Amino acid sequence: MGRMKIPQISVKELHEKITSQDAFVLIDVRTPEEYAQGFIGGAINMDMKNESFVSNIQQIDKNKKVYLYCKAGGRSAKASKVLDSLGYKNIINLEGGFDAWKEAGNVFVVQ
Repeated sequence: MGRMKIPQISVKELHEKITSQDAFVLIDVRTPEEYAQGFIGGAINMDMKNESFVSNIQQIDKNKKVYLYCKAGGRSAKASKVLDSLGYKNIINLEGGFDAWKEAGNVFVVQ
């Protein structure tokens, strides 16, 4: 069941949310290798392709606002449907993913 459409947030809006100290959880659903090459500060890496993805995600409070991103938006859209089916109420997908974040010239962290 779940909702039909997962809301999207633009890179600009996410940047504003981060700088405004809005309370949310930011999840990077890419592989650990991709994550290590660069990620948005404060993001938690939970690889969507890993079989422990669902159990990892369920450690996060279902009432929290959860922003998801991947490389370009495809995997995080799939991941948001998984969260929706698990009963998460406030899931937002980053439009264009990490590629769009970088293209906009935003700061990111490299491990």
